[in-house]
Amino acid sequence: MSLSKFEVFVTVVESGSLTKAGEILGLTQSAISHAIASLEKEYGFTILTRGRSGISLTDNGARLLKYMREMLRWQEQMLQEVSAINGIEVGTVRVGTFTSVSTQWLPGILKRFQDQFPAIQVKIFEGYYDDIENWITTGTVDLGFVSLPTVEALETEPLHRDRMMVIVTDGHPFSQRESVSVDELAQEDFIMPTTGCDNDLQRIFKQYRFSPQVKYELGDDHAIIAMVQNGLGISILPEMILFRLPPNIRTIPLEGEHYRSLGIAVPSLKHMSPASTRFFQCVKEWVREWA
Repeated sequence: MSLSKFEVFVTVVESGSLTKAGEILGLTQSAISHAIASLEKEYGFTILTRGRSGISLTDNGARLLKYMREMLRWQEQMLQEVSAINGIEVGTVRVGTFTSVSTQWLPGILKRFQDQFPAIQVKIFEGYYDDIENWITTGTVDLGFVSLPTVEALETEPLHRDRMMVIVTDGHPFSQRESVSVDELAQEDFIMPTTGCDNDLQRIFKQYRFSPQVKYELGDDHAIIAMVQNGLGISILPEMILFRLPPNIRTIPLEGEHYRSLGIAVPSLKHMSPASTRFFQCVKEWVREWA
């Protein structure tokens, strides 16, 4: 058993390429291939398949991946603990995030964290809500920003309530309103965030037993805003997303107490690495001051 081979295997899976994995780890493609072949010889079965479209996990490889990630995580935690005992703050923190947090929060958080802990490296993984939950659960990231409530397997810390806003053009009948109710949206063409980005809206619609007239579904917040800007429908987005808007876009609060609850999630608060604990605390302090 070799943890270095596990690192090669996990990096190949996460990068999707033997060549990219070699670049990340500073190894030749031959060395990467040899490490994978050595694991397959030791185990007696194939863990990766190679084809024209790239590499992919076999079923057996997928079964082993979570254990390798876990062993590498504990190795990282041990090395960080050794460094902490010696009075040195080092390590790597892998963070899952989504667009609005990446834009509004992360620059400030990373600046403060870098100033406080210059020897701790932060790796950013950006995706949708469902991606981040899956990454935390499988060990791809150490912690992640989430929309609460999240999956029960994760432990969370609430950070901020982000008001949900209706967005329309300045020529829309709603544009001069102080608020808009969910029921008033019934006759409107609606630009819907795609599955994985729509958790907050789905909770609201379920509460009111409301089904919008969905004209388009998009995963990118800025694409949704562009659709509304061009008169193709209206939408509802969290307030944090709605900055530097086009001049013909208006935002109106959704009637009632409707918020996106943002938080940070980890597999276990008790078993966080020293570096992850430092980042977790930095996030809480920064957001509290920002709010």
